[in-house]
Amino acid sequence: MSEEREGYVDFRGYRTWYRIVGDLSSAATPLLALHGGPGSTHNYFGPLEGLASERPVVLYDQIGCGKSDRPADIEWSLDVFRDEVNVLRDQLGLERVHLLGTSWGGMLAQEHVLSGAEGIISLVLSSTLASIDQWAHEQLKLRAILPPDVIEVMDRHERAGTYDDPEYEQAMDVYFDRHFYRGQRPRAELDAMAAGRAPDVYRAMQGPNEWTTTGALKGWDIRDRLHEIDVPTLVIRGRFDMCTDAVAAELVNGIRGAREVVLEHSSHTPALEETDRYLEVVGSFLAEAEANA
Repeated sequence: MSEEREGYVDFRGYRTWYRIVGDLSSAATPLLALHGGPGSTHNYFGPLEGLASERPVVLYDQIGCGKSDRPADIEWSLDVFRDEVNVLRDQLGLERVHLLGTSWGGMLAQEHVLSGAEGIISLVLSSTLASIDQWAHEQLKLRAILPPDVIEVMDRHERAGTYDDPEYEQAMDVYFDRHFYRGQRPRAELDAMAAGRAPDVYRAMQGPNEWTTTGALKGWDIRDRLHEIDVPTLVIRGRFDMCTDAVAAELVNGIRGAREVVLEHSSHTPALEETDRYLEVVGSFLAEAEANA
């Protein structure tokens, strides 16, 4: 059985919660996973612990959500979360890592690499993006093919700004059932994620939904910098993903040598939807990158 350890690192006077499965003193380079949201939690990364027989796996809840502190006096910005990654790596002694980020976590992972961070052996970009405007444009395409009665509800509440209305949330569930998670329910990881998420952080960083960016990420676009990413990169996503063909193509074409794997029965959470295949692809990629490092 793999060693397990949980604790907190100090970040700006608050606590960021982490979980380590495996021995950080082993010769294998650890996998550090950055979850999505913003304001989501580590929980849907639970299957990644299946890789702990090969290397340590480090999960954490970003500040403001999950088991981490929820400060009321932080102005949410990209810099906050970028700094948090640096602090986490420093305090846990993660000098060399394989870096995996999903959705918003993939944006953060790319920012970490582009900041000049050292010791990154490989990069796994899971269901993520390089341009928030392109993402919103693609989500509107997915929205447009929802059932007409669902679109009517969305239109009505978006005009009124009543995003918290239960009727609007039910309409959004139709979109998420198609493009976020298409697997069996109930699912403990999704329930835990829902319980620990931070809507206030999501609103401050993104906005009221995936196609309306009013928060700190408005205008975010690194497509013209993707050529600067010079580490082995895997782009992995689901066939029915919010990360559409066009979104993924920017990453695959922009990062030299990037390879793409599409899981045919998944949407935005392939680690949950096709766990065995996801772990097989990611595990093989990490082993190859480490062997070549």
